[in-house]
Amino acid sequence: MHALNLFYLNKTSYSVALAFQESLFKTAIDQKLAGEKTEDYLIFLQHTPVYTLGKSGDIKNLKVNVEEIGAEYFETNRGGDITYHGPGQLTVYPIFNLDNFAIGVRKYVETLEQCVIACMKEFGIECGPIKGASGVWVEPNTDQARKICAVGIKVSHGICMHGLALNINTDLKYFDNIVPCGIEDKGVTSMEKELGEKLDFNKVAELLYENFNKYFPKK
Repeated sequence: MHALNLFYLNKTSYSVALAFQESLFKTAIDQKLAGEKTEDYLIFLQHTPVYTLGKSGDIKNLKVNVEEIGAEYFETNRGGDITYHGPGQLTVYPIFNLDNFAIGVRKYVETLEQCVIACMKEFGIECGPIKGASGVWVEPNTDQARKICAVGIKVSHGICMHGLALNINTDLKYFDNIVPCGIEDKGVTSMEKELGEKLDFNKVAELLYENFNKYFPKK
């Protein structure tokens, strides 16, 4: 099986990572429209503290002045509402041509979630999706449902960008400053919170990468 191309970055500002994403994204679209072969990439990184608002989001879901808490703020072209990215959180940006996997957008999102669900199971964390809400949730069908991974994407000409954010050892206090993903009545969690100990970040990243290669085989 041909492994997906991986860029594994260290702590990276949102603006730098966005420029990198957009460069790969634009190249893939140009190649596809020209009838050329496209490559598929995964970008794994941790962001410096930042709040990002999706194109359908509501700025009222940001409760603070970000400058006062040492974070940045960006309005983005991904789907979804507001979320937080920062150290201890594994942010993943797949730049995929969906034609290479013979799937549509809905199946793509479901497969992103499945990669995380399978990875979490290896650590003893049972989770799943919630109908009508994106992302991956612990105890999804209960009153205690809490999000461990956010998902928000953009697709143009069958090429994807943006992606998911998995809370590993994330400082969850940052989520107190927003209404995460615009959902008032559900909480946010992390692997550290669920398991009661800090995780080896690189190990989690390695296992998630393995699951991406398993669930996104080339057609």
